[in-house]
Amino acid sequence: MSGKKRYLVTAALPYANGPLHIGHLAGAYLPADIYVRYLRLMSKDVVFVCGSDEHGAAITVRARKEGVTPREIVDKYHALIRDTFEKIGIAFDIYHRTSEQLHHETSQDFFRKLLENNQFSEEVTEQYYDEVAGQFLADRYIIGTCPVCANPDAYGDQCEKCGSSLSPTDLISPRSTLSGSAPVKRPTKHWFLRLDRHENWLREWINTGVADGHQLHNPADWKNHVLGQCNSWLDQGLHPRAMTRDLDWGVDVPQEIPDSAGKKLYVWLDAPIGYISATKQWAIDHGKKWEPYWKADDTALIHFIGKDNIVFHCLIFPAILKAHGDFILPVNVPANQFVNLEGRKISTSKNWAVWVHEYVADFPGQEDALRYNMIKKMPEQGDSEFTWKGFQETTNNELVNNLANFVNRVLVLTNNYYGGFVPAVDANHEFKSGWDIDKTGVYDEELHILHEKLEALGSEIERFNFREALRILMEISAAGNALLQFNEPWKMVKVDPEQVKVVINLGLQFVAALSVACQPFMPFTSKRLRGLINLNALDETRGELLFILNDLAEGNPVLPTGHAIGAAEHLFSRIPDEVIAAQIAKLEATDTAAANTTTTNTPAATMYAPLAPTITYDDFAKLDIRTGTILTAEKMEKSKKLLRLNVDLGFETRTILSGIAEHFTPEDVVGRQVVVLANLAPRVMMGVESQGMILMAENAEGKLSFVRPEEGWGNGFGVK
Repeated sequence: MSGKKRYLVTAALPYANGPLHIGHLAGAYLPADIYVRYLRLMSKDVVFVCGSDEHGAAITVRARKEGVTPREIVDKYHALIRDTFEKIGIAFDIYHRTSEQLHHETSQDFFRKLLENNQFSEEVTEQYYDEVAGQFLADRYIIGTCPVCANPDAYGDQCEKCGSSLSPTDLISPRSTLSGSAPVKRPTKHWFLRLDRHENWLREWINTGVADGHQLHNPADWKNHVLGQCNSWLDQGLHPRAMTRDLDWGVDVPQEIPDSAGKKLYVWLDAPIGYISATKQWAIDHGKKWEPYWKADDTALIHFIGKDNIVFHCLIFPAILKAHGDFILPVNVPANQFVNLEGRKISTSKNWAVWVHEYVADFPGQEDALRYNMIKKMPEQGDSEFTWKGFQETTNNELVNNLANFVNRVLVLTNNYYGGFVPAVDANHEFKSGWDIDKTGVYDEELHILHEKLEALGSEIERFNFREALRILMEISAAGNALLQFNEPWKMVKVDPEQVKVVINLGLQFVAALSVACQPFMPFTSKRLRGLINLNALDETRGELLFILNDLAEGNPVLPTGHAIGAAEHLFSRIPDEVIAAQIAKLEATDTAAANTTTTNTPAATMYAPLAPTITYDDFAKLDIRTGTILTAEKMEKSKKLLRLNVDLGFETRTILSGIAEHFTPEDVVGRQVVVLANLAPRVMMGVESQGMILMAENAEGKLSFVRPEEGWGNGFGVK
């Protein structure tokens, strides 16, 4: 634990332009919820804030699509998102919205303070303008070919295929999403945050944790991909970034500022300030002071986000906070990566997603089954994948066969043998340990091991290792099952009744501990479980887990002798094949509908990458393209995308790093004939020099195919 007096925990503000899917859940909201619930169980002072991000071009794009106003869009989706969070058990202290007047005032005050602190430069720049629609184009109103991965539908601020952050001028063959026409550039004035002035201290703070001579965080506690993405930006050099836009929806630039007419705050200035305005509203609602949670050095500020928001939360927002001068910086930004669905990337535009509000409707009472599965698939260090068959297997094997089975057996046996009361025990009586079949159990030692497991679970949560913490939770349940299985109380009750008392008592202690420890992961299950053993639902303000840890550390049981439990019930039900088949069919049906819509209604420009700018023959003649054969292939350590290839070019063998590992295994490619750009300048990646490029074809779904000569063609020959 950080040792801070209080915690301010934020979860990324979801855009109020569509519903939540499982990728959102596993990316930011479940990890944040687990962490906050744990802090509360440990009696920590914590405020958990979130809210709808209701500004920016994504909102107006959706409004245009649906033929309604931006206000109608944000009202509709704010309510849907808020209700979905509540139904799936995400326990915010406040779920605010950036359209509130308090947020507008807070954001405008920030802008004034930055202007007063000379943090802006005022610049007239050339910006894309749609002559057909008659307006300047925000980043999300422009699409074009990504210069990094050649995705033909990259946005003006980011490529959603490769994750690269972009500017509209980076796009190849840009086009307006409003009219489909090619935009032109026109001059317009904006305020630019001087990020270049912040580069040095940001580099030191990111890599050493030190800012202004104070140790603010430990970089060893930050995820490698977070540090890596930040350093990639820093290595390229930070440049001034426009903090205003020409829009008709958003937070106004303060009207008293000259030339502010028609100008709105950039969404990545306004949105993170939403964390602050939400905290202000929480303080107003509860008669508290908000400043200590944002300005006191003994507060830990932690942002939970997805990897596409790393730069904004680790570089741009900290620069804004530092430029203001009165605010603390985050101690950690534990960004998760992405969840894929049934072998493909989740796509909201193609409706290739599992929508959380639809899941809640389709699986009533099974909210925790989704939470559990998404924690199991949480993309903490790399992208993960959700499948409906995997969901079924995990639920049936782990929640039903392990957890629910253990609890049910203990409660049935307690009611059958002891009238529903916790039996008194002879602590010295021998039995077989549930932790180790070859070990004789000792009552006090079993409680001690339970204490160790709970402490280990908490330590993993504190390090943001939620999947490992969940594994430890289920290890406790598995040990409880083993305790029953090894000792067979249904056989021994007449042979050695004292042993059975010890076994059942310990089983009940495990159940009581699980009723608290599972609460951060599965809050609905925790409430039901505590009802089954006749305990009140957890009061998170009382530090219930801390109490249990203290009791166990002193050798005291969680449930006292003579405590009355309730009747046994099953916590989870098996999910049958037909239910899963229906979900898969539903997913495939929406995918087919999206494909049909694309085929019939989408112009060719959105189906194929636009042609690159015209070149001369002399430009092409500079490319030395040769045939070759892949001799060996292996995955690069710490890289999801790169394969290290040895390629025979006839006259020599080259080492080439190729970003095809997500499409082909090493075994798939050995022996394949390929076409190589042989005179590409060598490039060092991850410590290895790549000496060329394998040429590939890519279809509309992003699948890759080798470009190769006819079978039997020799190596080293030129491609004309």
